[in-house]
Amino acid sequence: MSFDTIVRGGRWFDGTGAPSAVRHLGIRDGRVVAVSEEPLDETGCPRVIDATGLWVLPGMVDIHTHYDVEVLVQPGLSESLRHGITTTFLGSCSLSTVHAAPEDAGDLFGRVEAIPRPYVVGALEQLKTWTTAGEYVTALEQLPLGPNVAAFIGHSDIRSARMGLARSTDPAVKPTASELARMEADLVDALDEGFIGMSSQELMFDKLDGETCRSRTLPSTYAKGKERRRLNRVLRRRGRALQGGPDVAKPQSLARMAFSSAGWGRKPALKVSLLSAADIKAIPMVAHLFPLIARTVNRCGGDLRFQHLPVPFEVYSDGIALPVFEEFGSGAAALHLSNQIEEQRALLADEDYRRWFRKDYDKKYGPRVWHRDFFDAEITECPDADVVGRTFGQVGVERGGIHPVDAFLDLVVEHGEKVRWRTTISNHRPKVLDKLTADPGVQLGFSDAGAHLRNMAFYNFGLRLLRRVRDAESTPRPFMSVEHAVHRLTGELADWYGLDAGHLRVGDRADLVVIDPERLDASLDEYAEAPVPAFGNLARMVNRNDATVAAVLVGGELVVADGVPTDVVGARRTGSFLRATA
Repeated sequence: MSFDTIVRGGRWFDGTGAPSAVRHLGIRDGRVVAVSEEPLDETGCPRVIDATGLWVLPGMVDIHTHYDVEVLVQPGLSESLRHGITTTFLGSCSLSTVHAAPEDAGDLFGRVEAIPRPYVVGALEQLKTWTTAGEYVTALEQLPLGPNVAAFIGHSDIRSARMGLARSTDPAVKPTASELARMEADLVDALDEGFIGMSSQELMFDKLDGETCRSRTLPSTYAKGKERRRLNRVLRRRGRALQGGPDVAKPQSLARMAFSSAGWGRKPALKVSLLSAADIKAIPMVAHLFPLIARTVNRCGGDLRFQHLPVPFEVYSDGIALPVFEEFGSGAAALHLSNQIEEQRALLADEDYRRWFRKDYDKKYGPRVWHRDFFDAEITECPDADVVGRTFGQVGVERGGIHPVDAFLDLVVEHGEKVRWRTTISNHRPKVLDKLTADPGVQLGFSDAGAHLRNMAFYNFGLRLLRRVRDAESTPRPFMSVEHAVHRLTGELADWYGLDAGHLRVGDRADLVVIDPERLDASLDEYAEAPVPAFGNLARMVNRNDATVAAVLVGGELVVADGVPTDVVGARRTGSFLRATA
């Protein structure tokens, strides 16, 4: 038997959670055709990868990205590939680029996902040739995709397209019968084309960009129960998934979206994947609720999962440009003026505004995401070198005991986006993080890859989880085996969404990553910056773990070698549009 590629002598994980073992893999025509205890005949094989002492596992699945624009202009998506991600999901958080007009898509993506609006509009004006889900899939399949992609259809996308952006974000307007019918038809059409489901949103601090409807929440948040139930019935009937974002300020929103999964005598259950299970600093006890809710709903006949980022949720901000400020009034008022820098700076200097901000800051109770503690916010860059390495709270103390809010606003007024700072919002307690990571009601993902390019970099979350699991194996109380961790990052996700991915057995797609376990080390925590040519060379926060990832293959093609994308990435299509089979 001849092979296109042989992966020789690595510790092989098949993605099912079964015990790993040293094996030799033979690949031909993009599929695994041999998994052998004995060495394979390498005669005539053009590529042999020596994986001795290394781990060979299925390519990882990233279930939550916002690559919808980037995939059109930089379809290689190399920042995910280089960390072993071989399948990415588009269309999260009710946002997709299937139906919305370019200007509307710019308003939908620009502010909430911090993807510069002009580049969203420009990309779609230049490249959008599709008007249906089928034409969109065809357009994707003509691109030189790096990883595989699967897609949700976004509720805000179809709602704005069928009602118009202004009407779809007006609380006094309900969709007409014909508009509801068109939304339902759009959903059916997308599912017919293999979309994995629909994403929906109720989170109220996701705001629109642009001028027409600036600072209104996303169209999906205006949908009433009748509309949501109608679309959910389609998903339930077709066995596809609803991805949802509850309103964190309203517990009833979380309960409603979670229990929409429950069968209550209807079969099948609605698959629901909610944002997100996290150990939030601001509300320490809430981490224990997510597994409890999932168990309760699933005992009632549901099929509920909470998405979870299995690493500390550390964020950076340039000045006040951080999305969590949207969750309270004074922060949202400042971000409303993010396209009017001088007006924003004047607002931040105004004493009445500062009084408002201090009042919001001092509210320490109630549902929220940001801990609102400027003593837990370290300045990493600033023209004033004296403040670098200090927190805003410490700066306030050193400047005569002024309020931390004033210390923060003073620096932002003076230096604008040149003052860069960081804080950890959630997932900071290792033991709680381990419990969430291992819970069956939790799905591992939520990287937000492709969005918030200056705020966060979780492209290597899978590698960081594997490091934690490997390290815990040598302790008296490991919380998960490496085999189980691989399964959770690969086959478990692919199977739940009904995709041909996430496994590495004979007959499976040859999507795989070769990892050096000795280099699952501190380098995984380091950030670098890389310009994004398609977005005006905006500096994206990235990870550089070149020594950790020895090789990545997609469809049997070598796309990463020694941590660096190969020449094929972005030049030739290696990935595919994966259609859901459920």
